[in-house]
Amino acid sequence: MFEKSTYINRRKKLVDGVANGVILILGNNESPMNYKANTFHFRQDSSFLYFFGLDLPGLAGILDVDSGEQIIFGNDVEIEDIIWMGPQTPLQEKASQVGIHKTIPFSKLEEYIKGVISSGRKIHFLPPYRAENMLLVEKLTGITASQQQHYVSVELIKAIVNIRSIKEPAEIEEIRKACATGYQMHVTAMGMAKPGVWEQEIAGTIEGIAVAGGGMVSFPVILSQNGETLHNHDHSNFLKEGKLMLTDAGAETRLHYASDFTRTTPVGGKFTQKQREIYNIVLAANNKATQLTKPGATYLSVHLAACEVIASGLKDMGLMKGDVKEAVASGAHALFFPHGLGHMMGLDVHDMEDLGQIYVGYDDETRPVDQFGTAYLRLGRKLQPGFVITNEPGIYFIPALIDKWKAENIHTSFINFDKVNEYRGFGGIRLEDDILVTENGSQLIGERVPIDPDEVAAIVSK
Repeated sequence: MFEKSTYINRRKKLVDGVANGVILILGNNESPMNYKANTFHFRQDSSFLYFFGLDLPGLAGILDVDSGEQIIFGNDVEIEDIIWMGPQTPLQEKASQVGIHKTIPFSKLEEYIKGVISSGRKIHFLPPYRAENMLLVEKLTGITASQQQHYVSVELIKAIVNIRSIKEPAEIEEIRKACATGYQMHVTAMGMAKPGVWEQEIAGTIEGIAVAGGGMVSFPVILSQNGETLHNHDHSNFLKEGKLMLTDAGAETRLHYASDFTRTTPVGGKFTQKQREIYNIVLAANNKATQLTKPGATYLSVHLAACEVIASGLKDMGLMKGDVKEAVASGAHALFFPHGLGHMMGLDVHDMEDLGQIYVGYDDETRPVDQFGTAYLRLGRKLQPGFVITNEPGIYFIPALIDKWKAENIHTSFINFDKVNEYRGFGGIRLEDDILVTENGSQLIGERVPIDPDEVAAIVSK
């Protein structure tokens, strides 16, 4: 965990950001894989971790905005736990390490919450995303799981987003650690991109690197020679000469801060002419986006500028036609780039997405765009120093989408479908970096994962 003062200061900011009432932040519990005692690797709720720092199951945090009282509800271990897990530090001692001086058994939480409600005071809680916490909120408040989304505290959500969006120096250092592990994961994957290699062997190897780095993967590894499927978790294929291997993967540190990189590698180490041309367009879009990323710019505007780079490059190749700006404004580019440029990153790879993307990625000034492709942009709002974001443009040739648009005569004035058909079976290319927004611009976090096409090809050929 960080220094005690870090958590004390974070909680003070949070209490100052809520008018009155009681803030309830639930931690997570163990999650069984196939029976109760055989659990997935424990992952604490990120908001609980951010404000209370304890990476343990079975906890809940209370902040009384009016009285200033701060409590952690949880249980100390019993002799049976010690037999299996060894001696454990008492909860009171753990709580004091993050500046909390009052602990109460978890069984008393229901009585406490019902007392707050009966006194007419407001309970602020976050959107539960695990079934057990939905049931717990129902038990505590009487609000059924199906109705909880209507009762979550928007005031609390906005206060947390306001605090967590700006990364502290210690957080940035943790993200650098995650990026260093991510670098090793991707360079290793590149070196393994040989014909005949099983995708699962590569995916498993780089997941092992993440675990060896002190945490786990920050999300399930995306690795496939069928990169036109944006989130392809199927690792069943054996790599073929001439295909492109798309790898989207990142690591968590021991404190759960994330990295998230994507690289696309030619199987066998040689780009075809078509592959190199498309690759260079995506790389140009990536570099342009980094160049434009700075405080005051909206990420929506950066996204659209990257779209124009892609549309312009595809027009030069004869895949698109007409006015580039008009093509992007109409959404024609989304046949090839059907997702957003990037998202917030921190304790979550999609930082704070459980709180609601409308609050995390947008504000009153910048609203989501209801257009295919750009509608998937997770981050559109004005950038501020201290934001950590991803930059991940791509070009994909998705047969089902091509067929649908051609059959329905969608954007025929901007797309040369006869030329596009020559790229069936191409796959997809995505290139993703992690970026810190600075006072005057932005910088890549850590050493850049090899991205020059010649450098990438050389790593495969070693």
